[in-house]
Amino acid sequence: MQVWRELSEVPADFGPSVVTIGNFDGVHRGHVSVLRRMCADARTAGAQAVAVTFSPHPQQVHRPDTAPPLLTGDADRLELLEQTGLDAVLLLEYTLEFARQTPEEFVRRYLVEILHAQTVVVGRDVRFGRDNSGDLSTMVELGRQHGFDVEVIEDVTPAESADPGSPEDRAADPLRRRWSSTWVRELLDAGDVVQAARVLGRPHRVRGVVVHGDARGRDLGFPTANLSQDAEGMVPADGVYAGWLRRVLGADGAVVDAADPDRVLPAAVSIGTNPTFDGVQRRVEAYVLDRTDLDLYDEVVVLELVERLRPTLRFDSIDELLVQMADDVTRVRAILDGAGVTPPDAGSAPAA
Repeated sequence: MQVWRELSEVPADFGPSVVTIGNFDGVHRGHVSVLRRMCADARTAGAQAVAVTFSPHPQQVHRPDTAPPLLTGDADRLELLEQTGLDAVLLLEYTLEFARQTPEEFVRRYLVEILHAQTVVVGRDVRFGRDNSGDLSTMVELGRQHGFDVEVIEDVTPAESADPGSPEDRAADPLRRRWSSTWVRELLDAGDVVQAARVLGRPHRVRGVVVHGDARGRDLGFPTANLSQDAEGMVPADGVYAGWLRRVLGADGAVVDAADPDRVLPAAVSIGTNPTFDGVQRRVEAYVLDRTDLDLYDEVVVLELVERLRPTLRFDSIDELLVQMADDVTRVRAILDGAGVTPPDAGSAPAA
């Protein structure tokens, strides 16, 4: 998949294309279902499938104080978009100046002149251009003017998805609520990473650089990899989670070899302020099961959260804490060794 961050990077002869526009935060099952269908239609038409998306999220620019946390940073969002089969992504920097474009200016410049769109795929509630003044009827009229078709897609629900999942997935939402980033955020706020994974089609991710912490875990016999405070991906409710630690970039910035046996490792993940030690700063840290020999400092890692074991607790003594940590590790091992749970594979596509 080609990724363009500047218009000058798009080949002059690119196209024709089938284009969709969106933020795609989380790249959940609804996104995946639509994008895969769009890619298939583009192949049939002999066109390129392209997603136009934005960074930062528009709400972070217009309403920074109230914008919701992002489910995925740019790196994970692009990785997940690639797995849908897209030929290219145009990742545009979203600024107040960019937002001042009229609907006609945006369509003409990006969709027509740069991407040579023959079809534009949008939702019924699409809004674009200055003050969100462009809507579906605007897009249809601009299509008539510039010679592209507009395909309208409806919200996707579990019952309508190309692969709605197991009977448990379908039964989990009796109201058939549509797949959405908002739904995932609500679930993560409650610490329900199991149900969040059903909406996402994969475990939720948090990505960050491993930094030095207080070394308390090492002193206790459970050394942890502490993620930097600017880690990407919404941090769910405080607690202890079973998950996978996936090493992405080494301390030297090189990509970790997919064949490296230590690339994907089982982990117990702690999220919270360490109340037993009167901690104040909220942290995300992971103990790789049965490993005290790893040096992950300055590496970029992804934590994929499989199941929440318990909330964060305050213990009256170190001995009580150690007993609980040992029990946590036993439970994490059982969860990750359980039927149907396997290490994530960066090359596999998420469920639709």
